[in-house]
Order: sequence, then structure tokens, then C-alpha cells
Amino acid sequence: MGSANGFYTGEEFNLETKWLIDPKLLFVGPKIGEGAHAKVYEGKYKNQNVAIKIVHKGETPEEIAKREARFGREVAMLSRVQHKNLVKFIGACKEPVMVIVTELLLGGTLRKYLVSMRPRCLDTAVAIRFALDIARGMECLHSHGIIHRDLKPENLLLTADHKTVKLADFGLAREESLTEMMTAETGTYRWMAPELYSTVTLRHGEKKHYNHKVDAYSFAIVLWELIHNKLPFEGMSNLQAAYAAAFKNVRPSADDLPQDLAVIVTSCWKEDPNARPNFTQIIQMLLHYLSAVSPPEPAIPPRIFTSENHVLPPESPGTSSLMAKCDDSGETPKTPMENQPRGFFFCFNQCY
Repeated sequence: MGSANGFYTGEEFNLETKWLIDPKLLFVGPKIGEGAHAKVYEGKYKNQNVAIKIVHKGETPEEIAKREARFGREVAMLSRVQHKNLVKFIGACKEPVMVIVTELLLGGTLRKYLVSMRPRCLDTAVAIRFALDIARGMECLHSHGIIHRDLKPENLLLTADHKTVKLADFGLAREESLTEMMTAETGTYRWMAPELYSTVTLRHGEKKHYNHKVDAYSFAIVLWELIHNKLPFEGMSNLQAAYAAAFKNVRPSADDLPQDLAVIVTSCWKEDPNARPNFTQIIQMLLHYLSAVSPPEPAIPPRIFTSENHVLPPESPGTSSLMAKCDDSGETPKTPMENQPRGFFFCFNQCY
């Protein structure tokens, strides 16, 4: 499936007809997010409110090839998996421009939600339930042999009621069988596992083999952040944090955590990847801790306290890298799209 350099080539973009988006039926609304390689818009597709990610083509031939490869790789993975804690994939198209369409989540990113609460912290039970959502989504990805590689609060989205977390942004996700071709310097420094680094890889971007346990490390940093509502490695730059973690085995302090919770966090960020638990084990540890701090109400079916992930049929839809971001205040949009003035949307084809 992968080319010699680890990318998918443009010719390898193949998607089942049922997931091909007809651009004539896309109506684009306001921009709700922007990254280095794409812009995300609120929009409509077949009268459904959606998030529309339009990927920049790039300028140089090398840049164009890399972005087409990343787009093709992402779409190929998105169309394979489905889970309640992964943002729902609706479809994609490559012409006239590269577009990915997903469900629209109006709760914003976990990062903005946490920042809006400061200096307050999440209730511990709420933080653990959010962590369980993340762990279940990750367990599903790993059951399909997919490593996320960029797990952080900016890539975790909340539903409008702020009760459920879903994983997003699979632009860096890769099949584990291809890790020998991966660039070590992948992801976001502050949340990255130390085995991704060496003096050489940081300097020259060498290839380095690693496995799915890099996501367990990133999860530990996110869990610490959920509990403390502080930026991990505060006072350090991203690169300083990476060096401290990789070469000095520095971690955020877990001294003030309850013992059982500290065990979960510290086991996930151990220096030796093989000593870290997998996400099935992480889920069980979190459920055990949650039952101690917040016993389930009798009305809640017991089955929700077990791991339900399994390998899904190949025809399942997938997930997406799109994010519906709230404004800088941390508030979610208040005006539903159907109440916008006439002419609020414009046809996708009018732009291109």
C-alpha cells in the first residue's frame, strides 16, 4: 500500500463510490478552523450539517506530492474504522480540490475547553470519563493496526453538550506495519514519546522504528493535563520539553495524584515502551478507578463499563481530521446553520 518513501502516491487514492463526495452538493459556510495545510469550514452536504476540510495543494512539486500522499493515506484509513469516540467520516473527493467531509462537532477542542475553565479543574470523575473516551477511541485504532502519533488536546473534540470526547486529526496516523519508514520527528514535541528522539533524529530527521506504545505515552500526558488543567512541562518550550523527557527522563509531577491514579499515569509514560500498558489494559485500570471515585448508578447498564472495541467490517465508514473549533473565548457557536440569513452558504463549485 505504501510507496518506497512511506507516502501514498496520488494514483493510490481509491475510495468506494458510496464515500465519494459530489462537490456540486457541497455548500460552504463560515471558516471554523485553519491549520498549516488546510482550512475547515462549517457547511452542508445533502441537507446535513457537516465540517468541510479543504486541503491546500502546495506550491512545489515535492510539497504537492507530500500533501496528496498525506490526504490519500488519511482517507484510506478513515474509511476503514468507525467508533463512537472517533469523529464520523462522511466522505471525500480529490477533484477539483482535495476535500474531506465529516460530522460537525460544535463543542470545540478539548484544549479550548480546558483553557476556558482555568484556573478551575475538571471534576475528577469527569476527567476520567473523558480519558475513557480517548482510550476507547485509541483502542479501536490500535485494533486496526493504526497508530495515531499526534494525540494531544488540540486533536480531541467535544460534542455540543461537552459530555463526549472524540478523536480527530488523523493526518499523521500510520499503519504500524509501516513504522520502519516513519520519520521519528513526528507529532507535537510536548506530547511525544521519548523513543522518537535521539540526538541524530532531532537534528537530521532520521527514520526510526517504533510501535503503538508511543500513543500510550501521549495519552499519559493528556491524562495528566485533564486532571491538573495545566500545560505539561510548563515553563519549557516544546523542544526543551522533548529533550527533558528524552534525555533526562523528566515527566510532569505525579506526586499530588491519588496512588491508584498515579500508577496509571506513570505506567503509561514509562521510558521503556514495552513496560507501558496497552489501551485495553488502560481502559480496565480507568474503569476500576472510576468505580471507586464515582460508583455507577443502578440505572446505567453494566455493559457500558466494559471494553466493546473489536475489528469492524471493511465497509465501515471512518474518522476524520476535521475540527469544529469554538471561538477564542472557549464558547461554542450559538447560531445553528439553519437559522443563518439566506445566502449564508455558497456552492463549493463557485470557488473552484
